[in-house]
Amino acid sequence: MAKPLGALRHEQGRLLGRMQTLGFDLRSEASLVTLTSEVVTSSAIEGESLNPDEVRSSIASRLGLSVAGLPKAGRDVEGVVEMTLDATRRFDHPLTEERLFGWHASLFPAGHSGMRRIRVGTRRDGASGPMQVVSGPIGRERVHFEAPEASRLPEEMARFLDWFRGTGSLDPVLAAGVAHFWCVTIHPFEDGNGRIARAIADMALARADATKDRFYSMSARIAAERKQYYAQLEQAQRGDMDITPWLEWFLGCLGRAIGAADTSLSAVLRKARVWQRLDRRAINDRQRLVVNRLLDGFEGHLTSSKYATFARCSLDTALRDIKQLVEWGVLAQNASRGRSTSYRLAESI
Repeated sequence: MAKPLGALRHEQGRLLGRMQTLGFDLRSEASLVTLTSEVVTSSAIEGESLNPDEVRSSIASRLGLSVAGLPKAGRDVEGVVEMTLDATRRFDHPLTEERLFGWHASLFPAGHSGMRRIRVGTRRDGASGPMQVVSGPIGRERVHFEAPEASRLPEEMARFLDWFRGTGSLDPVLAAGVAHFWCVTIHPFEDGNGRIARAIADMALARADATKDRFYSMSARIAAERKQYYAQLEQAQRGDMDITPWLEWFLGCLGRAIGAADTSLSAVLRKARVWQRLDRRAINDRQRLVVNRLLDGFEGHLTSSKYATFARCSLDTALRDIKQLVEWGVLAQNASRGRSTSYRLAESI
């Protein structure tokens, strides 16, 4: 396992190195994009659909970033975001059972999972019988996994948390994979175990990256490989508990998550290329404002009158600014001319 781990750590280092070359604002935006994806997809794996704009709004407000135009997040979104940020931004704090209880309470602020009332902020009990992962129609159910009896949970959780606190000598990427598997196998709560297991893994990965910022989403990759994810967990849980195949799959999945970062962060990286190109130019505040507007997903094409409105300047000033941006290769003129002349971001940037 040393070879794939070494290759993965190399790619991880390359990505983090690239992101460190971005300015603070772009790094913050990249982290916001990644965290939004992490929260939305971790919930989606469990069949929970969250509004991405609400998730982005909640994360942005907690990180002190702009929430202009974004809706106010509901309690369900706020709870998942609170757990995720606590795991990733306080990765250097001890993981305790009390902290996990807090995460669980955040996931279920109303004390319900769907229409069903559940025990929140505490371990599951045995009142509902064995904790099983089941699929199939009634009468022909298939039991994929049965968790330890509730009476064993205090001992199992104590062992798990003692192990997690003592993982200083273990590569934190491997610790993320082992912790994920162990938490989901113990199944300490009535519901939310998968999301909490992924939060613990994210905590270990943040330790591996040694930064509070997140630039790749493990949950987004797991969601894309959901069938394999559950198959690998089931295979390891039903066998002799040799988790080597699980760890090999986990490392491969994480590598693919890191590889997908360029795609998920394409808009942020494009911004970085644009501003690197303009660094040596005497760009004025009007041009900076309008270029940022275009990079943030402005719909339609830019005209001199729209430019003048955005920048609060005259048409003559707008035309001069636009001409410069065209000469610098930031803007390209569309085919139509005359009174309908319009511009777009150049494809080469």
